Amino acid sequence: MSAKTSKKPSPRPTPTTKSKPGTTPKPQQSTPVAERPAGPLPGLRRLLHQDKDDPWAVKLLPRVVFGLAAAYTLFAIASESGSSFVTVCALIVLGGLVWLLRRRTQLLLGLGATILSAAFTGYFSAVSDAVRLSTSATVTGQAAFGYWALAGMALLGAWMVKEHPGRRGVTVVLADVILVIASVVGMFLPEAGVPLGFLGVIGVLAMRGSSAKAVAGRARQALGRLRTRKASDPTDS
Repeated sequence: MSAKTSKKPSPRPTPTTKSKPGTTPKPQQSTPVAERPAGPLPGLRRLLHQDKDDPWAVKLLPRVVFGLAAAYTLFAIASESGSSFVTVCALIVLGGLVWLLRRRTQLLLGLGATILSAAFTGYFSAVSDAVRLSTSATVTGQAAFGYWALAGMALLGAWMVKEHPGRRGVTVVLADVILVIASVVGMFLPEAGVPLGFLGVIGVLAMRGSSAKAVAGRARQALGRLRTRKASDPTDS
């Protein structure tokens, strides 16, 4: 009996790129990788050396310079007075919130619309009291706090629903626009400003919510059934 010899498969030749006659093939250039230093001292040396082949050091230096300039500017503005200090702190907190919510655009849109509506409604309520020549601060506070409560209700109402058919941020924007319009109406009719804003916010939340969509779907089904029944009934000749 003859022993069968197993033939090993020959390795496939690696494909080579064909170059045109008269041209030399260009070597592949490796892109430099921005490697972080292992410790603070090597990192400081790389930052001060500013080698062009070191992208980490080249990109970090302008960030450090602009960061120090921005920090010194904010410190100089905040040290002028108490109101400027509060403004700088509010801007820092707002910038941190925007950075944290940069991926949640609808929530960021809703918070921005709520802040703007609170500012506009407070301003319009103060202007309405100034036009009526009222010196009582309680009236202004009651109107402003009423509008702010409605703005918060619009924000919470858009996010309390588990299954929202539309975009939640757009719902908050629509409710806040109606609330600002109600505050403008409240400049001329002070007793109707807050109730009108309440009705507007409730209407927007109801129209943009899942319950309104379900009611509209049922109404369409009922109308469709009535149309089919009228079409199936024999008509008098």
